[in-house]
Amino acid sequence: MNTILKYALLPFAGLAWTLAIPAHADDASGGAAQANNPLANMTAFNIQDYYIGDLSENPDDGNQAWLRYAQPFSIGESNWLLRASLPINTMPVAPTGGHHTAVGDLNLFAAYLIDTGNPAVSFGIGPQLTTPTAGDDRLGSEKWSAGLVNVLFDASSPRFQYGYLASWQHSFAGEENREDVNLATFQPFLFYQLGGGTYLRTAPIWLYNLENDNYSIPLGLGIGQVIKQGKTVYNFFVEPQFSVADKGANQPEWQVFFGMNMQFLN
Repeated sequence: MNTILKYALLPFAGLAWTLAIPAHADDASGGAAQANNPLANMTAFNIQDYYIGDLSENPDDGNQAWLRYAQPFSIGESNWLLRASLPINTMPVAPTGGHHTAVGDLNLFAAYLIDTGNPAVSFGIGPQLTTPTAGDDRLGSEKWSAGLVNVLFDASSPRFQYGYLASWQHSFAGEENREDVNLATFQPFLFYQLGGGTYLRTAPIWLYNLENDNYSIPLGLGIGQVIKQGKTVYNFFVEPQFSVADKGANQPEWQVFFGMNMQFLN
């Protein structure tokens, strides 16, 4: 088995162990409907991974793991959500094309949560900042970038939830000899509850590089399971994704997106 894939599958050993422990699987009218809400009003920690089996214009595979932490906070009477995302990249790099692993660039965004008048509908907008924290210059942009993030999540239906996360960022400082960052992304969310905490899902990220006109448009279909133990809601999922259109080198032709999200109840 490919070494990257072998290590990428390790979290599923934890999934099997957790499922073996007596637990309460939330039904669709409970926590399962909110378990995928990126603007949920609770502290959260996510461990997610993309195993990229085929990179465009490159014979090798790759892997990108993400550590994400979300924390709600208030400024006066306004409510916000801070999210920090740190990638760990394993990619083929020049000049040899061999795989290197290093921490990537840290991304932060703060979303102002707007009262929609419906507690089941979450809407947020706010600034984002990406910092050049990559442990290997070849696995990061070496640029400071800033922009905006907009998130919508509609859980009005206990059976079907949907939404999106749209973002744009542009570099404003950093190494002059590196290409500027001018990147837009759009991530649609679609979740269909099957009952007992099990659900179908699709949440691909569509990317367009405004600097060089490269793009990546994957589609995916996966399955997840929500389990509540004590004051923690665990959300395990796996979602194969395949490119329907892409341009440029090192775009994923196919990948497997999987992970474990944890929400901590008050």
